[in-house]
Amino acid sequence: MRIIKMFVLIGGLVFINTGCKKFLDINDDPNNPLSVKEVQLLPGIEAATSSLVVGGTSTNITAYWMQQLSLNQQAPNLESYLINGTDVNNTWNYELYTSVFANLNIMTSQAVNAKHNRYAAIGKTLFAYNLAIASDLWNNIPYSEGFRIPEVMKPKYDSQENVYRTIQQMLDSALYYINQPAGVAVPGGDDFIYKGDMTQWKKLIYTLKARYYLRLSKAPGRTAALQADSALTALQNGFGNNDDNAFVPYPGTGNGSNPWFYNFSAASGGVVLGQSFVDSLKSRNDPRLPIIAKKNADGVYVGRKVGDKPAGNASAYSGVNSFYGGAAAKLYLATYSEALFIKAEATLIKQGAAAAQPVYQTAIAAHMSLLGVAADAQQAYIASRPALTDANAVQQIISEKYIADFLSPEVYNDWRRTGFPQLIPYVGTGVNGIPRRWPYPATELLTNPQPDQKATVNDRVWWDTSN
Repeated sequence: MRIIKMFVLIGGLVFINTGCKKFLDINDDPNNPLSVKEVQLLPGIEAATSSLVVGGTSTNITAYWMQQLSLNQQAPNLESYLINGTDVNNTWNYELYTSVFANLNIMTSQAVNAKHNRYAAIGKTLFAYNLAIASDLWNNIPYSEGFRIPEVMKPKYDSQENVYRTIQQMLDSALYYINQPAGVAVPGGDDFIYKGDMTQWKKLIYTLKARYYLRLSKAPGRTAALQADSALTALQNGFGNNDDNAFVPYPGTGNGSNPWFYNFSAASGGVVLGQSFVDSLKSRNDPRLPIIAKKNADGVYVGRKVGDKPAGNASAYSGVNSFYGGAAAKLYLATYSEALFIKAEATLIKQGAAAAQPVYQTAIAAHMSLLGVAADAQQAYIASRPALTDANAVQQIISEKYIADFLSPEVYNDWRRTGFPQLIPYVGTGVNGIPRRWPYPATELLTNPQPDQKATVNDRVWWDTSN
């Protein structure tokens, strides 16, 4: 599987090159290393978050497990749950802890010290965003001691409960810095996501707070009602329409292409759409099908079933269309439709199915509008969906969110939290069903042994307590 290295690597290379220069250039004072300005760090951090994390290996693998994607290769493989510590080394070491966290730690610390408050706010928001992704994959992870090298060479693992507490604290801190004077240095074109518009960043922060509140709806020591209340309160200041969506744009030229464009290329080994995903669209006559998917070589929409024998050519199956997989496609980090699905589920918890119904319908319409579905087709589809009841509401909300959050890490989190959509797991690799988490990296087992590393892919993360 190809790891995408677009203009993304600015951030990682800034960190690596600065570190190397500190040790190799005898004309530099090692106690006073060269600093790198926030304007130089932010573009690479955002691009790494987009291309290496949200559009990278981690989401690719969980999209296999959620049967949105399939790998036209002989099982067993990553799609059929054959995953080990070596497979996840890059995601932990290079993509998250180096390209994202290390650079964010530098940028945010500098911004706070220099009172460049807008950079501080963006840095804390992106740190919280990526910290949630890391913890959702591995459960307990290094944080409190994770950036104190050389003082601490074997950082302890913080519990996921404490990590989630930290995530909300970071987002609150981001809001604090947004409300302070901007400072001398302010983001602009170096901010790929919102071009320095802090009103938009504030909406994203509140939307993320709602996402992470609802994530803990079944976590130990939490109540669904309290988590739903917190999510609904946050959403009052969150996204209000599709213009608020958080995404990273791609020019589509040279190395600046959307990572899914590469992931679906022939060089990636035959990545196609999964049968469960395609069939869910076909069975409902969903007008989004031709926008999301391409027809196969025979002119029909066909997804691949996990475990099937490889077809002679991946074109026997449907691939992703240009909206998500084009070279210049946007890569979405959070969307208005997701915010509405969160609101629908939280409303269901607090007020019941009837109150959630209009919010749920608006969520479907928001995603269809984003994809450019005609208004009459939207109305016809929404009218065809069954009314929410206490018995079917969670399944209906999450099944629709499964479509709207196509290629988002949130699909895997929602499945673990709710059990929907209902997927038939592959049988044959000795794994007890679809994995509930990732194994710890092989490099961590060798260099930083911890009791947490005894966990297997069948063990659940802290907040995953049912289904």
